[in-house]
Amino acid sequence: MTTPHSFAGHWAAETVQWITVPAGICRFGDKGRPIKVGALQWTRTPLTRAQLGAGSCQLPATGLTYDEAAAIARALGGRLPRSVEWEWAAAGPETRRYPWGDTEPDTSRANLLGGPGAPTPVGAYLAGATPDGLLDMAGNTWEWTSSSVLGDGYVVRGASYASPALYARCTFLNAAPGELASAGIGFRVVREA
Repeated sequence: MTTPHSFAGHWAAETVQWITVPAGICRFGDKGRPIKVGALQWTRTPLTRAQLGAGSCQLPATGLTYDEAAAIARALGGRLPRSVEWEWAAAGPETRRYPWGDTEPDTSRANLLGGPGAPTPVGAYLAGATPDGLLDMAGNTWEWTSSSVLGDGYVVRGASYASPALYARCTFLNAAPGELASAGIGFRVVREA
């Protein structure tokens, strides 16, 4: 795992690809509660170790606590997404079951339980892209959001390489303690469009 101190001052921000996800009404959660979400620019994939200046590794940057991931997002001119924003980017106006649609996950769409058993390079699952072009919204690593939960935790979304397919659904959310630095949690950055 790479520490945030090894990332400091070595950003490779020019390698980060941004995709605009338009504003709309998210039908949030299993009950479909309507919540307005503004247009945002999203990093196309979770940030990689290479993008944070830690060599040429295209694996997701993991092993970072919530505060460390949030600090890196700010240093890149953005922030971590809220849970509803994450769900809107993943599910879209069609309220897709999975980021790519309603077809059940397979090994061409996401790195989930039964796959390689470890994170894979970001962007490896092109068939799992959202219609807007976001990659790895399901599987590979959970993603920190800025939505807090009781007990100093934060919502994580998207499932990881060790998750069953159910966890990859766009409405599924989980939580992790903010101080957890897990090999199974990465992050992506959003900024105002």
